[in-house]
Amino acid sequence: MDAVPVLEIDPILDDRGTRIIVCCGSGGVGKTTTAAALGVRAAERGRRVVVLTIDPARRLAQSMGIDALDNTPRKVDGVKGPDGGELHAMMLDMKRTFDEIVEAHAEPARARAILENPFYQSLSAGFAGTQEYMAMEKLGQLRARDEWDLIVVDTPPSRSALDFLDAPKRLGSFLDGKFIKLLMAPAKVGGRAGMKFLNVGMSMMTGTLGKLLGGQFLGDVQTFVAAMDTMFGGFRTRADATYRLLQAPGTAFLVVAAPERDALREAAYFVERLAAEGMPLAGLVLNRVHGSGAERLSAERALAAAENLDEGRIVDQAAGNAGQRGVPAPSSEPSHPATAADSPARPPAAPEAAPTADVPEDHSEGHSSEENSSTDHDPDIARLTAGLLRLHAERMRVLAREKRTRDRFTALHPEVPVTEVAALPGDVHDLAGLRAIGERLSSPRDRS
Repeated sequence: MDAVPVLEIDPILDDRGTRIIVCCGSGGVGKTTTAAALGVRAAERGRRVVVLTIDPARRLAQSMGIDALDNTPRKVDGVKGPDGGELHAMMLDMKRTFDEIVEAHAEPARARAILENPFYQSLSAGFAGTQEYMAMEKLGQLRARDEWDLIVVDTPPSRSALDFLDAPKRLGSFLDGKFIKLLMAPAKVGGRAGMKFLNVGMSMMTGTLGKLLGGQFLGDVQTFVAAMDTMFGGFRTRADATYRLLQAPGTAFLVVAAPERDALREAAYFVERLAAEGMPLAGLVLNRVHGSGAERLSAERALAAAENLDEGRIVDQAAGNAGQRGVPAPSSEPSHPATAADSPARPPAAPEAAPTADVPEDHSEGHSSEENSSTDHDPDIARLTAGLLRLHAERMRVLAREKRTRDRFTALHPEVPVTEVAALPGDVHDLAGLRAIGERLSSPRDRS
């Protein structure tokens, strides 16, 4: 990792030129928690922040002490920074966002006709690509209001996290499609000519579609298209503007991943896709990285020592004991847990409990033979120590696997800055936990 650039989070948060941070990555890697932690840390460093989550999970609200999030930004109590720094949070309501667009860009009578149209109600509730487009709309709305100087976006899981980049193209393809143009034609022609066109131009299509979709549904679609005709250009224009906003220097994309093969494979996809789209990538947040305070003790040595304890013997115990006779008492300076394994003759030093070979009474050490015997032959202590050694061996295997996976990613993308976030012992469910994540985000792990 020495050759890999380090991702510095605090300079990004402190840079007033950074107005949008987008967290993307596969599911289950901690994007929501990362976005919330970034929001808390930025607010407490003086930024006016709003966190927009597109993930329907409720974790963000719970961690911030809010009963529920909706389409309206809500202030998070307990977060305050210098220069008016504060935090707001919201969760995208796809249908409500669509309704707001209709209400804002159509006259009242037409807006009411659109909102009551059955086809519109189906479209706004879950039509393919609608969520991604509405995310673009909401992001554009938040940025245009200029009420917040930093917007943190938490995207949906898996590869759909970048589908909102395709929203303008998808919307353009939908609106420019032959079917939509054909449905829009009567409204554009108008009057009897329009009805004549509808009767002639639609006659061949409506017969088939009427059987497949139902005549009422086809009529709802035509009514919807006629009502939305004047708004279609605005949809495309705003989506294109937001897309350009994501490409601007004031935006920073953070790819979030866990040190696992599938998650980092998805991360590599995101990195390549962002580069292809010309999006500004800040770096990779490698989340939930495990560590150990006894990395010098290898998994192999730990397992060997555990097996020796199970068998009630210590390899080369005579040499090990002989080496201790007649030597001064050890220094009071605490030793690293791995130092006990420097020689395979002895197991690692467990907390005052590692069993040793039978040692003749040695009054120079200040212990009675009864004390040595009670320690050396206690089977419970031996089993406990062996179990701890096996747990350590498993942890070392996890560390080795994570390192291999990380190194594979950095070899493919050595130019991508990386920060590692050490795993917390429990789940994050409050502001204190989010602050702890923020500290870890801003303090990359020691990679020596």
